[in-house]
Amino acid sequence: MAETPNSRVKEINISQEMRSSFLDYAMSVIVSRALPDVRDGLKPVHRRILFAMHDLGMHADKPYKKSARIVGEVIGKYHPHGDSAVYDSMVRMAQDFNYRYMLVDGHGNFGSVDGDAAAAMRYTEARMSKISMELLRDINKDTIDYQDNYDGSEKEPVVLPSRFPNLLVNGASGIAVGMATNIPPHQLGEVIDGVLALSKDPDITIQELMEVIPGPDFPTAGLILGKRGIRKAYETGRGSITLRARVEIEQKSNGKEVIIVKELPYQVNKAKLIEKIAELVRDKKIDGISDLRDESDRNGMRIVIEVRKDANANVLLNNLYKQTALQTSFGINMLALVDGQPKVLNLKQCLQHYLDHQKVVIRRRTEFELRKAEARAHILEGLRIALDHLDEVITLIRNSQTTDIAREGLMTRFNLSEKQAQAILDMRLQRLTGLEREKIEEEYQSLVKLIAELKAILADEEKVLEIIREELSEIKERFNDERRTEIVAGGIEFIEDEDLIPRENVVITLTHNGYIKRLPVSTYRAQKRGGRGIQGMGTNEDDFVEHLITTSTHDTILFFTNKGKVYRAKGYEIPEFSRTAKGIPIVNLLEVDKDEWINAIIPVEEFDDNWFLFFTTKEGISKRSPLSSFAHIRNNGLIALNLREGDELISVRLTDGSKHIIIGTKNGMLIRFPETDVRSMGRTATGVKGISLDEGDEVIGMEVLEENNDILIVTKNGYGKRTPASEYRVQGRGGKGIKTCNITEKNGNLVAMKAVTGEEDLMLITTGGVLIRIDVGGISVMGRNTQGVKLIRLEEDENEYVATVAKVEKEEEKEDDAVAEESSAIESEDKESTSVEHDEQE
Repeated sequence: MAETPNSRVKEINISQEMRSSFLDYAMSVIVSRALPDVRDGLKPVHRRILFAMHDLGMHADKPYKKSARIVGEVIGKYHPHGDSAVYDSMVRMAQDFNYRYMLVDGHGNFGSVDGDAAAAMRYTEARMSKISMELLRDINKDTIDYQDNYDGSEKEPVVLPSRFPNLLVNGASGIAVGMATNIPPHQLGEVIDGVLALSKDPDITIQELMEVIPGPDFPTAGLILGKRGIRKAYETGRGSITLRARVEIEQKSNGKEVIIVKELPYQVNKAKLIEKIAELVRDKKIDGISDLRDESDRNGMRIVIEVRKDANANVLLNNLYKQTALQTSFGINMLALVDGQPKVLNLKQCLQHYLDHQKVVIRRRTEFELRKAEARAHILEGLRIALDHLDEVITLIRNSQTTDIAREGLMTRFNLSEKQAQAILDMRLQRLTGLEREKIEEEYQSLVKLIAELKAILADEEKVLEIIREELSEIKERFNDERRTEIVAGGIEFIEDEDLIPRENVVITLTHNGYIKRLPVSTYRAQKRGGRGIQGMGTNEDDFVEHLITTSTHDTILFFTNKGKVYRAKGYEIPEFSRTAKGIPIVNLLEVDKDEWINAIIPVEEFDDNWFLFFTTKEGISKRSPLSSFAHIRNNGLIALNLREGDELISVRLTDGSKHIIIGTKNGMLIRFPETDVRSMGRTATGVKGISLDEGDEVIGMEVLEENNDILIVTKNGYGKRTPASEYRVQGRGGKGIKTCNITEKNGNLVAMKAVTGEEDLMLITTGGVLIRIDVGGISVMGRNTQGVKLIRLEEDENEYVATVAKVEKEEEKEDDAVAEESSAIESEDKESTSVEHDEQE
């Protein structure tokens, strides 16, 4: 349509209009709704609520008034939005679990930490709290600017004088368009001390400020783990901190342990937390809780979690931290409006902007008081003149026909201003007494002195700062309380108090179905080969021990999974159980995925740069990476190597960079090559070919070959042997290797291959959960092409076979006579079997 001079239709580009309109909307949300002002720490709705209450006279020393009355005042005059939005904002300001220092004093049901909503506004009452009065103190002394309200009928403050640094003290959270703010609350006295320190030393560093402001202080108390996130947030304006509930473990008279939760992380809903714990117990994702109840009352919070007698309270608690809101993260984003523009601020900038605002407030208040004092002094000067010429003034007034004539006469005769002349005319006769005349003189002299002081303040910034310090110190003295949130060592910086934990050698077992436990090495006694063994642990019919290592309680245990990920735990973090107990699910200790299982466990005493981890996969791929690459592992694990599709990680070993590697396969092939054939690679590299496999074959083990090692193999049906490493020539990596065992139906495929010296013991674990400990020195040394001798007697009718094999430190102990007899009988049987094998080979 063509535009005409009188046309009301205007052609515009819709793309440009959308961009312009959305930007206008975004800026409106940012400036007028979602973000706090850096000076008073308030969003517009909170500022309007407090100003409306102040305007209505709902001060802390006045009776409560209906909340509906306040909401109506705010909506009608200042905030043209929904009543529920205004009431919800006011309710939050009255909740002691949301605001560190409540700005509204609520009377009635204002909600609870269980997520219960407040009663309707017609039922509740409110007034300003004592500390919120300090946000508006001196507001009537021209300390701040006013602006028109939404319809121009009223004036509202642009910002409040804010006699304490509310932005940091109570924090703020809000989501705007394209940005969000999340500022945690702090302890009043600490923040004031920070402002005082900055006022005395403008060049103070954030590190020095952190000596007086160590970190956030939440109304619900709890714990903050570590200072690293706090420091980052204070230095950059952005960071993340870990919050944890305050928990105590109590011992009951019957020996049971009870976990008592006394404080929750900030903004955690207690009812939902309890519901979540109950759900995890029901779904069997958490094991060990026998009872759960909420015993909270008006005296404080108390959630009781009763621990089953066979469970470890500390391990259960760690699992609760991982899977529930007993431990949460708080993302700090210190975004606020500075001169109407959103900016991310560090700690010093927040304090500096507040200090600058206070300088403006003090100056404007001083100027207001100066104007008021000068105006009063001006009047008193006129009164003094009148009193000095009293008879002449009375005569002049008596002879004047009108007030205007009298006023003009006084102004002309005594060179007075109109205000002074009017004050003389308004003066009561009682002021003519001698005593009143003295009072006027005293008032005038005190005003002269006050004016001089006020002018001195305006002329000297240090005097302004001194006033700010005095007033902040007064507020600290009136409202300061104890810090609630405790900052403890934690997160990445967390250092375990290992001195309290005895250093001892332990056995750690992990079953096929993922049950892990720790028990002392001395639990198992040595037997000669061929014994029936002792029951190593209680398992279900479909479960068996798959991994077994010996380590120290102080060592770091690295857990490598079939997916090529690595997790970590300290030895003492793995709970100790009896020999026959099955342990706890590994998911209670590590954040392992559902379709992920542990394929290798490596104990590490120290993460040394000169040591390496050597990896081998089921498809024969090998990789060597520095051990130091695995020093820092997150709670949710780390990628140890990238696997090709269909491949799995089989074995991981520690090396010093100068050893030979041997890799064995299910079909009895073995390759030996220098580990330097595999160059050192990054943590996420895939690796190179270690051994070439025939179709249907797969890797069952990989070892680092030490000097004087023999190579020990164990087959599925319980046969084994030692073969000198010298019988295996050194090859280049990637070959097919040479035969290490004569595989027959009698002995079965290889299940394990170990490098041994004969000075250790061997633990064999069967699918039936039977464990036997054998002196490796008692196992026959035989050639590569032999079947081996029987190491353990299996129950054939129960289809039992060897599941896993582990080396442990040698332990000398006298065997029982019965075991000795049984072992001797099996040895005789094996000698006959061995002689038959040699006959067949000949």
